[in-house]
Amino acid sequence: MTLVVPDIRASTIARINPVAKLIAALVIAVALLLSIDWVSALVALVLEALLLPFAGLAARQFWLRTATLWVAAPLACLTTVLYGKDSGATLWDTGLVSITDGSLSLGLAIGLRILAIGLPGIVLFATTDPTDLADGLGQVLRLPARFVLGGLAGLRLVGLFIEDWRYLALARRARGVGDSNVIARIARQGFSLLVLSVRRGSKLATAMEAKGFGSDRPRTWARPSSFGYREWWFLALAILIPVIAVVSALLSGTWKFVLS
Repeated sequence: MTLVVPDIRASTIARINPVAKLIAALVIAVALLLSIDWVSALVALVLEALLLPFAGLAARQFWLRTATLWVAAPLACLTTVLYGKDSGATLWDTGLVSITDGSLSLGLAIGLRILAIGLPGIVLFATTDPTDLADGLGQVLRLPARFVLGGLAGLRLVGLFIEDWRYLALARRARGVGDSNVIARIARQGFSLLVLSVRRGSKLATAMEAKGFGSDRPRTWARPSSFGYREWWFLALAILIPVIAVVSALLSGTWKFVLS
């Protein structure tokens, strides 16, 4: 198991067609980006939390995959509260930093919105096998086979980055150059990883062309990708989440359209 190619556990959401999960994540994200208010984000986050048990993710895998969100959301919230646009009553003012009702509400909305948008995408991706996603993109959405198969190959290679990084660090240390300045070490090792990735990508592209993956002729697929009533029910549920969130924000008077 890796962060890119997970060990998919049998669950209700794991059995949904990846195309439906991709559309659901986009629908929730777009709806929540139409406004910056804390009510809609909080309602969407609560509804999403109710569905998490059906994802089938182990606790360790869930927290490992979403760790960046739990760090980014509080930091974005704190930064906005301290340095966001002041409006309403002043709650705290030191001259350089001030906290008002407006900046506090905005910071809370941004923090909750990061979680409400990020969690569905990460969880749905964690329950999706890349090959199943490629099958769905090629058969359900009818995307060009060259684009789909190239993306699948690239996604599979991403899983090797962590191993490549570790091997490069060991190789540099064996040559006695692994204990230099941290910033310089990361820069040089990152450049080495870039060169290695470009070479591997070129070899893979040549191999795929040699095997006929670049042909424009219609392709057949080894595994059928079906889109049935289960997927439509899932999409209806995914649409219901932002609808309830938006209606709740409108009723509470906190809805603020971003373009207004």
